[in-house]
Amino acid sequence: MEPGSIVEFIDQQKIICAVVLETKKMRLRLLTETNREVKLAAARVSHRSGWPMQLPQSREKLVSSLKTIGVQRRKASEQIDIKELWDILHSEQEWIDLPTMTDFCFPNEPDDNHQAAVIRAFFRDKTYFKFQTDRFFPHTAEQVDQIITQKQAAVQREQLIDLGGLWVQKVLKNQKCAEPLEKRTIIETLISYYLYDKESSHSQAAKAILKKAAAGSMSAIFTFLTKIQVWRPNENTDLLRYEVPIEFSKNVQIEAETLCASLIKMEDYRHDLSQTPVITIDGPQTSDFDDALSIRRQDDHFVLGIHIADVAHFIAKGSSLDREARNRASSIYMPDQKIPMLPSCLSDDICSLKVGHARPAISTLVRINERAEILDYQIVPSIIKVHRQLTYQDADNTANEDEAIAAMFAIAKSYRSKRLDSGALIIDLPEISLRLNNSQPPEIKKTERETPGRLLVSEFMILANELAARFLAEKKLPAIFRAQPDPRERLFQRQEGTLFQNWMQRKLLSRFVLGANPEPHSGLGLPSYVTCTSPIRKYTDLITQRQLHAAMGLESAYDKKQIENIITSLDQTVGQVGRLQFRRNRYWLLKALEKKVGQKQEAIVLSKRREGYAILLPNYMIECNLSGAEGIKLKPEDPVMVTIQHVHARNDVLTVVFG
Repeated sequence: MEPGSIVEFIDQQKIICAVVLETKKMRLRLLTETNREVKLAAARVSHRSGWPMQLPQSREKLVSSLKTIGVQRRKASEQIDIKELWDILHSEQEWIDLPTMTDFCFPNEPDDNHQAAVIRAFFRDKTYFKFQTDRFFPHTAEQVDQIITQKQAAVQREQLIDLGGLWVQKVLKNQKCAEPLEKRTIIETLISYYLYDKESSHSQAAKAILKKAAAGSMSAIFTFLTKIQVWRPNENTDLLRYEVPIEFSKNVQIEAETLCASLIKMEDYRHDLSQTPVITIDGPQTSDFDDALSIRRQDDHFVLGIHIADVAHFIAKGSSLDREARNRASSIYMPDQKIPMLPSCLSDDICSLKVGHARPAISTLVRINERAEILDYQIVPSIIKVHRQLTYQDADNTANEDEAIAAMFAIAKSYRSKRLDSGALIIDLPEISLRLNNSQPPEIKKTERETPGRLLVSEFMILANELAARFLAEKKLPAIFRAQPDPRERLFQRQEGTLFQNWMQRKLLSRFVLGANPEPHSGLGLPSYVTCTSPIRKYTDLITQRQLHAAMGLESAYDKKQIENIITSLDQTVGQVGRLQFRRNRYWLLKALEKKVGQKQEAIVLSKRREGYAILLPNYMIECNLSGAEGIKLKPEDPVMVTIQHVHARNDVLTVVFG
């Protein structure tokens, strides 16, 4: 390509006209119509004219001539009707070279300018032809329709970004702004991006809206959505992210209401224990009572009754209710919301062991002495009636005076001691509960787990589950057995661990494993274990209860493959429920701590980290990083005083500094 050659090249989606000033090793030095000198590989030239400019000339004259040529070519390109050409040519489906296409467009002696104009026209509108600078291929009708649809979508997207950006900006600045007609689409776009980030199909559009609104952070979306009252200030976005069903479908609700409206059948084969003094012990906010206890002295031992609501009596396999419970896997308990596994007329009424009401149950009757030596046991279908409904506090207050509570507490302590002798690892950490009071900051309550009421309920539920596992294993029935390998390391024996050791021991536990065959559970110190004591709240427990039914000849059993399929199907949902509960409890705990910024707190050093230390705030049982102690030597379990510096519950931020 000689100096003086007029060429065109594509730069930033524009065709630029230029003149070659110098050629050197397939690279060109050009002067453009915009009065810029650029260096360019010769291969990037999209068109070269057959006639050159005379050199040398002044730079001003060259630029002026180039501008004139560029204008002529642009005007000529605007005369080309590409749609009309496509109507004539697309049926052939053949490549058309540049000279031929130029003849179609300019039949009267076309020149280089006309060729350049053709390239400009087809570059500008790629709807109808595939474009390769020197040849063109017509798209099919289907391709054209698709391209037109994509273009329309792109235009709509740009409009959405412009309108959304302006709307978000005005709302964030508390300025008046009329809601755009595209309100719903804009909101859905932003919600999708907030919930799913990069995985959202709307991520690019949402980021563009935020950029247009000069609002870079993701938290701006939450602020915007609360300001327009789409979300509440304390919106639980995890429920939206995981698409957790809150309400029950119409079919499920009808099935539940039909059950609740019918008389509860009490079959003749059930052991009538309705005269046995049965009690429940639960938290003060409990509304779904699925376990109860009884005890009576018999000669030199006791008959301990552990009674579980017979939910399997009501929920038939394969029914709408059963499928719904399986999909949910578990009730979800959060400080501000409870999402039941079963409709409330079941969970809080006919399945619930309410005081004064006869209920079908599965009762584990254990002949046991004060040393927790089991003489024998039986698991039977029963009819029970709760005589007293106690809270944990009630049980604690009467542990010394109430003969039944005192006897059960003594047996529970002995049973725990036997488990400890078998290697059980009991993590003794206080429980943090939160009470929400409308617009007031959450109240934090720290409760010790080793009170008489909590201990005896915990131990007897473990006992019932142990015996159910033994019963099913002896009957050679598969079940959802829960096993746990030994911990990676043991930090203390029996219950002698400090708060620090208990916290760190929990991190060293092996994950439990669900399987269809009985295996040892090291954490509980038991040879095998199932869970069957919370069938109102957990689908695994409902399945175990059905297997107990089968062992007693009341219904057909699941086979091993069915049990394994159920375990697999529940795995993801059960994990999701755990995360939901943990994250919501943490959110409200951080909301409470937002009001404690600037306050000093006791802390325990857990470990050294790359930057600072990991610490535990024992008043709130929450772990965080410690800043400002880089030059201070601390070791694990050292007590320190810290100051809460910054808390943002929505962004999951807790910052504390040394001293």
